[in-house]
Amino acid sequence: MEKSIRNIIIATIAALTFSTTSFAASNSDDAITERIKPVGQVYLASDVPVVVVVEPTGPRTGEQVYKTFCTACHSTGAAGAPKTQNAADWAPRIAKGMDVLKEHALNGFNAMPARGTCMNCTDDEVVDAINYLVKGL
Repeated sequence: MEKSIRNIIIATIAALTFSTTSFAASNSDDAITERIKPVGQVYLASDVPVVVVVEPTGPRTGEQVYKTFCTACHSTGAAGAPKTQNAADWAPRIAKGMDVLKEHALNGFNAMPARGTCMNCTDDEVVDAINYLVKGL
């Protein structure tokens, strides 16, 4: 009986020795740093976010302006917007003249916001977008 207790104690000490060696190996500074590194970042109100603004490198075409800013309403007719290249929708507006179309596009009209939400579009880019909208009518 005494021999079996002694064997149990030896086996327990051996198991503890090997397990602590394994545990110590996994607790190197690099392993600890890897396990406790943040999984994300916290943005505090006092922090200044980095905002990258990509400015246009040159004038945009009427098609580019249309596809970026105008298509949401003018392709579907949302909020009463005249549909792209739809003669029936555009005829009464075209009859008022290009100056009126330009004025409405630049300053807004009815549900259309000024510049169709393209606040960094030049007047010429807005006019090019109008020309694209009514092309072929």
